[in-house]
Amino acid sequence: MTTTRKSLPLSRTVATILLLGVCAGTSAQQTRLSPQQARITDQAIDADLQAYQAMQDRIQGLNDRGRPIRDYGMAKAQCWLDVSFHEYTRNDRSAFPQGALSESEKLVQLMEHDAATIPTETPLVNDAKYLRDDLWQRLRALHGNAGFSCAQQVAACGEVELVHAGNEFNQQQWRHAKPYIQIAEDLVNDAEALARQCDGPERPDAPGAAPIPLVANVLFEFDRDGYRDIRTHSLDSLDRALARIAEEKLTLQRVELVGHADRMDGRGHDDNQRLSERRARTVRALLIGRGIPAERIHDQYRGDTQQVQQCTGVKPRAALLECLLPNRRVEVRFIVE
Repeated sequence: MTTTRKSLPLSRTVATILLLGVCAGTSAQQTRLSPQQARITDQAIDADLQAYQAMQDRIQGLNDRGRPIRDYGMAKAQCWLDVSFHEYTRNDRSAFPQGALSESEKLVQLMEHDAATIPTETPLVNDAKYLRDDLWQRLRALHGNAGFSCAQQVAACGEVELVHAGNEFNQQQWRHAKPYIQIAEDLVNDAEALARQCDGPERPDAPGAAPIPLVANVLFEFDRDGYRDIRTHSLDSLDRALARIAEEKLTLQRVELVGHADRMDGRGHDDNQRLSERRARTVRALLIGRGIPAERIHDQYRGDTQQVQQCTGVKPRAALLECLLPNRRVEVRFIVE
């Protein structure tokens, strides 16, 4: 699943903004958008668009002075700016556009002052919901990987998109968050692929570093465990992971399957443990059918003990079941070298 959003490409000016001779403010100032209640006149909107263009110009200026686009701080500043502008153009009246813009400016200021280090923490702007702990964990692991230098641009944007998704969840629940979660998941997969393929002068020496596995989540309908109960798009994700093994010329060492269930029958319920086991066995058979030797597949079953999506307060029941979908999964980890 993909979604389209307006962005501010680093290589050109924003298509919706005319060249207005905007001057960037000094780095000690904070760029402020018009108050939400004032965004009803052409003058107020024009001033905000100038502010966005000024920030884009500052990022471009950093690039012109030699800061590469692939740099973590540059990428994150750009992605914060992009999601801020995207939500502004969608008439988001919350504090999110301003918060995301401010995060972009904080990074720009640090880079303009040649800060020795750029922070890697990612604040949950506008009290965005913390979604998909599994994706956050994979992103944190990338920061410590030897190939992160090749993946930092994509990883930075993955972190921002998870916050973007959490903000959408708070405003309009899971239905609106879901497309941005998919964007974030795709970015995490792409970042891991870039880190695996990183070589040459950009890859620091890391003797004995563990290779990054390929990860796919096979998702099941509520209280179901058969092949026909798998969500089609998650099968596509599995097949893409298998294709990447061939494309990247990797050697498959083993496959680790971890079966899970959601919390709907109550946490710690014995039926959930058995359900997670049946799901893992279904995926085992599926992989064997795709040519993976049975002896390389290792199963674990966690029941409802590892919920990656909490969905607190989601109603009605149909929406809650859909929100809990990522918990009804078999995590497939392809261990490669």
